[in-house]
Amino acid sequence: MALIQQAVEFINGYLWSYVLIILLLGLGLYFSIRSGFVQFRLFAEMFRVIKDDVSENKKGVSSFQAWTISTASRVGTGNMAGVALAIGVGGPGAIFWMWIVALIGGATSFVESTLAQVYKVKEGDAFRGGPSYYIERALNAKWMALLFSILITITYGLIFNAVQSNTITVAFKQSFHWNRLMFGIIILILTALIIFGGIKRIATFTGVIVPVMAIIYIAVAFYTLITHIAEIPDMISTIFSHAFGLQTMAGGTIGAMVMNGIKRGLFSNEAGMGSAPNAAATATVSHPAKQGLVQTLSVFTDTLLICSATAFMILISGEYLGEANGDGIALTQAAMNTLLGRWGSSFVAVSIFLFAFSSIIGNYYYGESNIQYYTKNKAFLNLYRLLVLAMGLFGAVTKVTLVWDLADLFMALMAIVNLVAIALLGNIAFAVLKDYIRQKKEGKDPLFQTSSIPSLRNVEWWGGSSDRRRS
Repeated sequence: MALIQQAVEFINGYLWSYVLIILLLGLGLYFSIRSGFVQFRLFAEMFRVIKDDVSENKKGVSSFQAWTISTASRVGTGNMAGVALAIGVGGPGAIFWMWIVALIGGATSFVESTLAQVYKVKEGDAFRGGPSYYIERALNAKWMALLFSILITITYGLIFNAVQSNTITVAFKQSFHWNRLMFGIIILILTALIIFGGIKRIATFTGVIVPVMAIIYIAVAFYTLITHIAEIPDMISTIFSHAFGLQTMAGGTIGAMVMNGIKRGLFSNEAGMGSAPNAAATATVSHPAKQGLVQTLSVFTDTLLICSATAFMILISGEYLGEANGDGIALTQAAMNTLLGRWGSSFVAVSIFLFAFSSIIGNYYYGESNIQYYTKNKAFLNLYRLLVLAMGLFGAVTKVTLVWDLADLFMALMAIVNLVAIALLGNIAFAVLKDYIRQKKEGKDPLFQTSSIPSLRNVEWWGGSSDRRRS
């Protein structure tokens, strides 16, 4: 086991120090410039799209529900344990790089989610889509599509869900001294009840729990910041001084700061990883750009709101300077105890359960969607469901470092495949955005059809009438 972990750490060091930093930041800037910084220019439009998301098809998944599914996967351990790990290993300056990944990653998220909508397919009452679909249909690279499907199924359904259950059981043991194995079995049972119910049950569950848990957590964070408002200027100064300060460079920690900020930022908001497009494709909308905008808003919600809330509480508490600075969720719990009293740790444990459990459900769906891309055999789907439950139980009892290292490795591999694909297909998303803006300027509620972009090929859904596209 130790040899495997050493090999994983070595590969991670190379991928994250060179390949991923160049791809994530480079493509994020390229997509931002080519789209006219869509993530800022159409920020208000994102809220309007969600507000007007009610679909005429009551059997379908609404734009809002697709947003909650993707947010369910984004909002989890990355927001609480991941942020703490970034600060503990990379220092306060790592938060700045988390922000950068989110700000420029918004354009990346727009591109991949818009492509997912363009190349989605209809199966019964539900839509399916994602990188596997646009890689095969637009790039004519079935081998690459199959590779991505396998990677995302393993990464989300198995590895990431092990991370989520690991963080839940560690937090509850820290606060309530619960046995990790027994609580892992409880998580297994709750997960099984939902994932055997299908996408509508997933959408209904996440549609209720995600807004509620996000509001409560942000409210507590806001209360904490208000009660420590005099310390906020110093906190902001600390983040920027470590991000650009000479002390960071002189100490030789700038590489760790940037790498951990980017790693934990990507783990949390998933911009460019290729996961959110699977949820984006399920929405019934009149124009692909609408889901591109909705998913961009989800990136901002995750990192700029929820991750920042956790980071601010950790920095204000000063606990990151203590013994728990490298222990992930334990650091967040220590910070909350310092700021809120003894109930703070319990609040974190309950919050992480809600955040991480919703992520387990969202993660599961990504794997299900991609399994159904390459096989309709129910036996494979049921086998996958059993493996999801088994990996959740494994994560509940194993070491923290092992599951996080495995998550970093598979996350990197999956992101590389997707980023290469959307780099080649970006022009399609830009053309779709141009069509959307043109119709908005004409005072229309944009409706998309393939004739708007003559170069489109192998698009199944958008060639029909507006009634068909809304049905």
